[in-house]
Amino acid sequence: MHIRDLDLNLLQVFAAVHAARSVSRAAQTLGLSQPAVSHALTRLRLALHDPLFQRCPGGVRPTPRAEQLARQVETALQLIDLALRESQAFDAARSQRRFVVHMSDIGADEFLPQLMAGIGVAAPGVRVEAVQLAPEQIAGALDEGRLDLAFGYLPGLVGTERAVLLEERYVVLLRRGHPLAAGLDSRAALDRLGFILVASHAEPARALALLGLQPQIRLTLPHFTVVPPILAATDLAVILPLRPALRFAARLELQVIELDIGLPPFEVAMHWTWRSAHDPGHRWLREQALAMRFEALAPRPPGLSPRPRAASARARAASGTRARSDR
Repeated sequence: MHIRDLDLNLLQVFAAVHAARSVSRAAQTLGLSQPAVSHALTRLRLALHDPLFQRCPGGVRPTPRAEQLARQVETALQLIDLALRESQAFDAARSQRRFVVHMSDIGADEFLPQLMAGIGVAAPGVRVEAVQLAPEQIAGALDEGRLDLAFGYLPGLVGTERAVLLEERYVVLLRRGHPLAAGLDSRAALDRLGFILVASHAEPARALALLGLQPQIRLTLPHFTVVPPILAATDLAVILPLRPALRFAARLELQVIELDIGLPPFEVAMHWTWRSAHDPGHRWLREQALAMRFEALAPRPPGLSPRPRAASARARAASGTRARSDR
């Protein structure tokens, strides 16, 4: 069949029934009567030569053909809706829109204070939900509209639009006065330390693997939040990016040690899908993120000698690191 032979309103009914798994609940969502929804499904079944939905306890379940069709229909309807709204202006001051962003716990610590301060002034009714998805789930969530933006070092995320926000590098964080700190002058010296692995952060975990330090892992945690007090109370260490390490060191008696451990610097970026690129509200949110400023990192000290660093306050310099587009 050809699309010109199909009433596109039937696809809205199909999507509603697929989402609700019930004809009656879909009718309520659409503001239609149940017979009207049933009639629309009958027309679509005849056009597609498939029953689409079968009765089951509590509602209906989609056929394999309907499951295959559902995602493409949802994407098509989103694109049509976006095209209709592209020319509309986004009124930040009056908006009640909800945005969902992916951030790790240390990413939220880095970005949300600045981001929410700006949003709170310009758009007091806008809501932001920060979630932390598994790396393999991010692309699908962006593509399906369940996620608006993804922040972080996400080397496995391809096919997105992106803008670099800051540059980072890995350091070692441990307690001030650690008995082995003075001897950390080479990669080999790290073998004498016990490490914390944060399972929800794929890249620091990969860094430990690349350095061959997996046998030295003494504690595995789901998040970085509880790492600082554990470091302060033990002789354990953690490898993590410099900026969060400096923040942690400022809060507790910890020290940051920079040495050449063979891990290259990396870029932390904001990612989004092309389908959202022209949405006025989405564009506004990206502009808020691009307005954030970050203190530029000092060059890494030369050589392999340990260089404990004192944590410094984050400066909002007018000439600070500016986000740039990498499209």
